Amino acid sequence: MLKSLFEMLATEYSGLNVFRYLTFRAICSILTALVMSFVIGPILIRKLNDLRIGETIREDGPTSHQYKSGTPTMGGALILVATVIATLMWSDLGNRFIWITLFTCVGFGLIGWIDDRGKLRGDEGRGLSKRQKFFWQSIVAACAAYTLFATAQSPVETQLIVPLFKTVAVNLGLVYVLLAWFVIVGSSNAVNLTPHISGAGEVLVFCSALMGAGLGFLWFNTYPAQVFMGDVGALAIGAALGTVAVIVRQEIVLAIMGGIFVIETLSVILQVISFRLTGRRLFRMAPLHHHYELKGWEEPKIIVRFWIISLILVLIGLATLKIR
Repeated sequence: MLKSLFEMLATEYSGLNVFRYLTFRAICSILTALVMSFVIGPILIRKLNDLRIGETIREDGPTSHQYKSGTPTMGGALILVATVIATLMWSDLGNRFIWITLFTCVGFGLIGWIDDRGKLRGDEGRGLSKRQKFFWQSIVAACAAYTLFATAQSPVETQLIVPLFKTVAVNLGLVYVLLAWFVIVGSSNAVNLTPHISGAGEVLVFCSALMGAGLGFLWFNTYPAQVFMGDVGALAIGAALGTVAVIVRQEIVLAIMGGIFVIETLSVILQVISFRLTGRRLFRMAPLHHHYELKGWEEPKIIVRFWIISLILVLIGLATLKIR
């Protein structure tokens, strides 16, 4: 929106040409989302407190979590609103990737909102059933995946790019839609582009907005948390990251960089399989971070160590883009 305005004004005021640059607009997007988070955050938290929309802590979980009971949740709405507004302000609204990413992010955010509201309004504490949630996630992801496939403008947009191998690019055809659906849904439930894809660079503005909004949310979520994210934020962020990975053809790199999310998800899957088949649990509790809590690790220690591991995995993922 502002990009188009400043481009028109730049014909008379050359100093405004800086708004043509993607990196400058990305920085503006981060700062806009961050400032909006600081402004909206206290208002949202106060409103959630007034409505008594608080987190319910499972009784069989770590006892150290019980103090969190009643802490406002659904704070992910803060991330969603700040990200969408900052993206609309600073991105090229003629870019199809921006609209597809926003559609997926908002769509999954709405699913999370409905699920959170159901849990907190006393609908037997369940929110959406697993089947209902999966159904609506699949609908949104399938729409995004098919749109990306149908609007592809070059063969590379529907190829599977394999890290470390410069010339390995698998033509997927319609299988691309299935892969894209899987990555978006899977990523939503978990949380220098090598191939050149025309227009894909514009998603940097969206990613920057998401980063700024995430930092703003962390300001209020830092220990001890004033607000929790809830599904409205978790599903939206995960789906957005999955969609971006599909757009830039780096699904495998996403799995590497998001290794912590992959491991956390696998720990739940393995725990369920093991208990159903053998009656025994592999971990004291799943997801994996609860296992370490029950072993006596303090929550801040787990968070920082997971951050360190995530940083290492991100560096490894970035390295795969260059080692070809």
